[in-house]
Amino acid sequence: MEIWGVVVAAGQGVRFGARKHATRLAGKPLWQWARDALLESGVREVVVVGDVPGGVTGGTERHLSVARGIAEVDAEASVIAVHDAARPLASAALMRRMYLLLAESGADGVVPVVPIADALKRVDSRRVRILDSIDRRDVACAQTPQVFRAEVLRRAHAHHASGDAPHDDASMVEALGGRVLAVTGERSAMKITYPEDLVLAEALLRHGSRPGGP
Repeated sequence: MEIWGVVVAAGQGVRFGARKHATRLAGKPLWQWARDALLESGVREVVVVGDVPGGVTGGTERHLSVARGIAEVDAEASVIAVHDAARPLASAALMRRMYLLLAESGADGVVPVVPIADALKRVDSRRVRILDSIDRRDVACAQTPQVFRAEVLRRAHAHHASGDAPHDDASMVEALGGRVLAVTGERSAMKITYPEDLVLAEALLRHGSRPGGP
């Protein structure tokens, strides 16, 4: 099984207020954390999409950036792992579990998910009135990396090359009838969206939540 990785580091960081992928965590840019975890997990090579040394120029939307990264992946690759630079603390151990599940299950993809702790409410467009409640028992938060059989991911991106695309790569594969499995993710693999998230990530590192750990 030849695995390649794609790290998406092309976002503008509007909510973060800066070029998020270049922000340093423990002295290292977020995109490097994501790349290094993929390399440690056993991928052959990582394509980074974004304004970084050796990176591929990103697109105007996330799925277009991913597509540009996939285009740089060797045609012989059998598996592609798509990872967000904004999740620097996803561990190599988690990634290896995902590769194993993909190989053993025959599924088209594997996505890490974590349970939702808060009560969920559906609200109106102005977010001033609660319309109804959502049962959180059947809902989970998807993380990255998301791991797919290469030919399936390529086909999904080709299908969505023009026009709108679902929010993540798993949704794109699912839209074509692909079978995507869930694996238990890691709370420490949180997404860095706001400045306070970086503070939490630094605290997690100080307490031993470091990529590649058990």
